[in-house]
Amino acid sequence: MKTLKIYANPFIAIKLANNKVVLLLLVSISFLIDAKAQSDILNQYVQEGLKNSQIIKQQQFSLQKAVYALEEAKALFKPNVSFNTTVSAAQGGRKIEIPVGDLVNPVYTTLNALTNSNKFPQISNSSEQLVPKDFYDLRFKTTMPILNAEIRYNQAIKQEQITVQQTEIQVYKRELVRDIKAAYFNYLKATEAVKVYENALKILQESERVNESLIKNGSANPTVLVRTRNEIAKIDAEISNAKGNQLNAAAYFNFLLNKDFNANIQIENLNTSLLDLNLEDGHREELDKIQAGININKQLVGLSQSYKKLKVGASLDVGSQGRFAQIASADKNFFSPNAFVLVGVSFDLPVYSFGRNQLKVKQSEMDLAALDTQAQQVKNQLALQTEMAQNSLSSSKKVFESKASQISTAERYYRDMLRRYKEGNLSFIELLDAQTQITTAQLQQSISLYDVWLKWTDLERAKASYEIK
Repeated sequence: MKTLKIYANPFIAIKLANNKVVLLLLVSISFLIDAKAQSDILNQYVQEGLKNSQIIKQQQFSLQKAVYALEEAKALFKPNVSFNTTVSAAQGGRKIEIPVGDLVNPVYTTLNALTNSNKFPQISNSSEQLVPKDFYDLRFKTTMPILNAEIRYNQAIKQEQITVQQTEIQVYKRELVRDIKAAYFNYLKATEAVKVYENALKILQESERVNESLIKNGSANPTVLVRTRNEIAKIDAEISNAKGNQLNAAAYFNFLLNKDFNANIQIENLNTSLLDLNLEDGHREELDKIQAGININKQLVGLSQSYKKLKVGASLDVGSQGRFAQIASADKNFFSPNAFVLVGVSFDLPVYSFGRNQLKVKQSEMDLAALDTQAQQVKNQLALQTEMAQNSLSSSKKVFESKASQISTAERYYRDMLRRYKEGNLSFIELLDAQTQITTAQLQQSISLYDVWLKWTDLERAKASYEIK
């Protein structure tokens, strides 16, 4: 009777009733590169990471801050109303002498003589402090810019800063998508390494059983059993190290998802199909960020040139001025006759500043020229990144295909060596070498498998092919 056995490494074999393993088919594992055909589990993890990312939430706050800054810039064109009050009290200081008595008393004396009465009493000269002894100034002040180029440029700069922050969020999202996928593939790689070493342990344990049987029959030296158990101890150590790497890979993956480090990770077998290297080219937000920076510097050039433009503003003051004694007076109203209304229009036009403003303009123009040059450099860097990622993916795919064929050879070589060893025609060292070749081939093939996925992830990032919602 024939039974089917699926191995942990990516090939299919048939185990016959006589326990002879015959390799039937080696499947060349490659991938569905289109994002729609990718692992549903991995896509769910990506969306979960984007949703839970604390850094994205922080950047969302920064974006909202930029929106508020724009609203603040727009509000600068609207009237500003403030309430101002000044209350002062003074003692001493210069005085103004007012000779009221000297001027009026002779007239009053004459009038009393003419009327034969004392209706016009004599008065004394008076003096007033130049600094008022008690004084208040209460007003509502309203100011409003009518013509101001600086405010207009400031508003345009704030608008571009929103664009910069939006592109920052998109760029980070793409980086996070790549990191999550890479962490997932590294976890699968570590998991597969554990499986490979466990398979190697099973082979060594089978060798131990065979050696024990040969020693009982007097066909083998007992020292081979010591060597076998020594190799088993080495593989146990490798398994412990591989499991440690697996735990670290899981912790980092869960960290990116903002989950408990020990949270369970679902594993889905990768789809196999003809590898498609032609990913669609997406839009790189880095270029938008550079363009927004150029736009900001253009506005800064305009802002530095606005010194030549006239500024016009308007103001309105409504309030009351007077002395405290007038407030306490019963026959005086607080606002009348002390109330006042003051309307003003201001004009500001710089005339000469010894070239300082022109030098500021030159500095802004140099910043703009530097950004223009940087934009072309970034375009070249992005193109180089895509080209290198494409080449790396092609190379890693070829390496994987070559490693897959090596497994078949190592399996066949080991079976031949095991048969000869049982017949007594082969030393144990040679059999052990064949066992090591199987483990090495399986491990290298597993590494090359996930290296292809990792290189593909780099290409997807370089081309910005993943659709960010």
